[in-house]
Amino acid sequence: MATKKKAPETITVKLVHSLAHRPDNQIAVVHSLGLRKIGDVSVQPDNAATRGKIFKVSHLVETN
Repeated sequence: MATKKKAPETITVKLVHSLAHRPDNQIAVVHSLGLRKIGDVSVQPDNAATRGKIFKVSHLVETN
């Protein structure tokens, strides 16, 4: 019997607020998520590291 591989879980993250006048650590976290400009969307793996990053900048991003 063939086993199906489960597709890796992902989180879609969208930058919805400007990075202007934000602390350097928040800008670095947003950039590490692959986001540069307002409206940028990135698909990230659903793991503890990614969830921690999103929690740190939750006021700047939107997730699906």
